[in-house]
Amino acid sequence: MAMKSIHTEIIIHTSAEKVWNILTDFEKFPEWNPFILSLEGKPNVGERLKATLKNGKGTSVFLPKVLVVDPNKTFEWLGSLPVPGLFNGQHHFRIESIGENQVRFVQGEQFSGLLAGMLMKMIGEETIKGFASMNQALKERAEK
Repeated sequence: MAMKSIHTEIIIHTSAEKVWNILTDFEKFPEWNPFILSLEGKPNVGERLKATLKNGKGTSVFLPKVLVVDPNKTFEWLGSLPVPGLFNGQHHFRIESIGENQVRFVQGEQFSGLLAGMLMKMIGEETIKGFASMNQALKERAEK
């Protein structure tokens, strides 16, 4: 089974708490986030979220399940296609303090399942661009 992953990161000059607060304030995503256009639900383990992502020219909606919530550090969810085993995406956001008022924000995803390789060829580049655009927008909002 092919495992594919995406890894992006950016340095943000602010506190881990501030980045975390922006990242988990889902209601405000439409104001600033160019990639995750909306996110409904609560950042609680086991919670199902409703995420609307920009996907090339269109949008796609999926219902990931929250796996990890470690305040000011890690937020992870698992999204999948309705048919088990075809395509899963485990998405993580990590906030690493690297200095006073400086953090490394890491956004990545590990894809698995029968269709992972094919889907990554189709959407991989767009997805990386989406992660990078969100990272940049988060940086700009957090450093204000």
